[in-house]
Parts: sequence; structure tokens; C-alpha cells
Amino acid sequence: MNESGRVEAFSDGVFAIAITLLILEIKVPQVGEHGGLWHALGAQWPSYAAYVVSFLVIGIMWINHHQLFSYVARVDRTLMFLNLLVLMVVAAVPWPTAMLAEYL
Repeated sequence: MNESGRVEAFSDGVFAIAITLLILEIKVPQVGEHGGLWHALGAQWPSYAAYVVSFLVIGIMWINHHQLFSYVARVDRTLMFLNLLVLMVVAAVPWPTAMLAEYL
């Protein structure tokens, strides 16, 4: 595997983990005395909305990352550090997603 392939594989793993962490923030609702399961699921709409938006944002970032690497002729140290900065942003997306869902 060439150097570009290694960077892309590592990056794909970070993207996959970030997307997985998004869904783990959505908890199974507790059914109370004042409503059934459908009511409890409906009450979690901010979590669903934040999940969809963040999933699409990470997905768009992944598509752009993939497209960018189709133009890369060689990988050097500078590119790897810049890629790490991008991945740092991607890995941080689940946190504002959880905050948005909590306070939406």
C-alpha cells in the first residue's frame, strides 16, 4: 500500500468512528406514566435532527476528503499534519452534536 493509501485508510477509520459516535449519543427513551413509547420517541426529536445534520456534515467532509486525495501525487510530512488537523475537527463533531441536541 502506498503512503497515500495509508493516510486515506487511517482517515476513513476516523470518519467511521466519528459517525458511529453520533448515533451512540441517542439514548433509548424512558417511557413515563404520561405517554407511551411513541410520545417518548417524539420527545427526542432534537437528538434525531442533530444526528442527521451532523451525519451529513461528516459525510460531506468525507466526500471532499476523498476527492482531494484523488489529486494527491505524493504524501509528505506537511500534508500528514494538515490531514491530522482535518481529522481533529472531524473527531470533535460528536461533541457539538450532543450539545445541540441537548439545548435545541
